[in-house]
Formats: sequence, structure tokens, C-alpha cells
Amino acid sequence: MASRSASAWRALLYQALAVLSLLALGLYLGHNLQANMAARGIQSGWAFLADSAGFDIGESLFPFDASQPYWQAFLVGLANTLRVVLPAILLCTVAGTLLGIGRLIRHPLLRALSATYVEVFRNIPLLLQLLLWYLLLTEVLPDSQHALHWGSVFLSKAGLSFPAVQFSQSHWQADWPVQGEFGVEGGAALSPEFLALCGGLSLYTAAFIAELVRAGLLSVPRGQIEAAQALGLSRPQTLRHIALPQALRAIIPPLTNQYLNLLKNSSLAVAIGYPDLVSVTNTAINQTGRAVECIAIVIFIYASVSLLAAALMHRFNQRYANRTR
Repeated sequence: MASRSASAWRALLYQALAVLSLLALGLYLGHNLQANMAARGIQSGWAFLADSAGFDIGESLFPFDASQPYWQAFLVGLANTLRVVLPAILLCTVAGTLLGIGRLIRHPLLRALSATYVEVFRNIPLLLQLLLWYLLLTEVLPDSQHALHWGSVFLSKAGLSFPAVQFSQSHWQADWPVQGEFGVEGGAALSPEFLALCGGLSLYTAAFIAELVRAGLLSVPRGQIEAAQALGLSRPQTLRHIALPQALRAIIPPLTNQYLNLLKNSSLAVAIGYPDLVSVTNTAINQTGRAVECIAIVIFIYASVSLLAAALMHRFNQRYANRTR
């Protein structure tokens, strides 16, 4: 007992020394950075966050203009990032699940198409895919005066327009897009930058999720499948009630990594002009010169969102494991 207690105290001491060493290193680097910036006449500090941004943001979930402060510009960038990431997560999960199942079905054509999709999309760099989709949307599609349309949905170089519901004069009413003389008018619209980024992230990540789903389904014991078939369950019923619930225990942990990769890959939006968090940060750096502070803000935001997403997925994994157990 005495030796075990001594080992525990020794381990605690080593951990405390490691933490203190890291803190000392951080303080030294911070002091050194501050001294070098002062020697070169570079301003520092966080007061700039309250200054007027002086630039507009093309897309925003809430109104923003150049007179508003920088901290609101960062919030707009974060909102634009989440505006892409959340639907992309939904789309890639559905597509990846279907592709993973498609790689295991008996139909040879569908199995071959699913395998081809996975091999092609996961072996082409994401940046090239985003540039390709953006090129197709902005160069191949017709002008808004001659937009492709399916009912009240219009697609052109200007983006995707579709019906929306808006609140006006104390009641909700539908707003339908129509083809006007100079383009599509009314309704809600998604820019080609948003479509290229959301679609590219979804299609790219779906290829990796498909492999997770395939591996998870293959991890289910063959005896479970044969027992379900012996009881008279059809293949879709076996997949839904037997294979997928058991496969999820192997799929969810690595699926979290794919979601986090999608979040971090969204920073490539700057390459196609979508005003995400990184794009707003680049503009703020160019106007204020506060590179260290702006980059620190971006690092903190991405780390916080990633840790929150990881915690939520971990919680979901624990609840699902307890329920299935």
C-alpha cells in the first residue's frame, strides 16, 4: 500500500511539473512575441474588435454592414461556416450510408458503381473538387435570364432559387421565385459558392463514410444474418433491424472523425470566395495588421466547435451503447 501511494504521488508530481513547464514555455513565447512586435512597431491588443469593420460580407444569415464592429464580422463568418457544415454533414451521412450498403449488395452494377464512386472521390484532393464544382456552376450553367427550372426551383450561374416562407405584415406568407426580365426574382437563393462548397464537402466526405459503413456491416457476425434469414426476415428487414443497429457501434467512433474533418475542410472555402470564418479573418488581418490576434481567434473558434462536436458525438455513442447493451 505504501509503495502504491508513493507511486501515485510521484506520478502526480511529474504531471504537475509537466503542466508548469508548458505554462512557463507559453509565457516565455508570449513575452518574446510581444517584445519582437513592439520592437518592429507592430500594434497588438484586442481593442480592434470594437472598431468598425469597414467591409461588407456578401452572404450572411443576419444583416451586416461595414459600420458594424469586427467581433460581429467574426460571428457572421462562424455562422456562414456552420451554415455550410450542418447540411453537408446530413447529406454526406445519407449518401455515405447508401454507398456503403451499395458496396455489399448482390447487384453487380450498383456494387461496381458504388466502388467506383468511393475510389474516385476519395483519391482526388478536395481543393480540386471544390474548384471543379465551382467552375461547373459558374461557367457551364446558363445565365439567370435563361435559368433552368423545375416548377418553382431555378438553377443558373447566379445560384439556386427556391420558394421560401417569410414573415410580413404580422403573418407568414409564401414567397415564390419567378423568372423576371433581368433574372430570377423573389424566393430564397443559395449562391454558387455555397452550392460548390456544400456539395463538394458532402460528396468528398461521403466516400469515406461509405467505407466506414461497409466495414461496420462486415463486422456483424455472419451468424446473426443467417439467424435473421432463418426467421423469415427479408434482406431489407435484416439490414434495418439486425445488421445496422449492431454495425453502428463500430461506425459511430470513426464517424466522429469524419465530421470533424468536414468541419476543418470547410476552411478551403476561401479558395472559391465563400465568406466563411477564414475568409473574414483574412480580410480582418489585411485591414488591421493584427495577424496574431485574428489567427488566435480562429484557432479558438475551430477548437471550441470541434471539441463541442466531439463531446456531442461521444455522448450519443455512450447513450446508443447503453441502449443496445
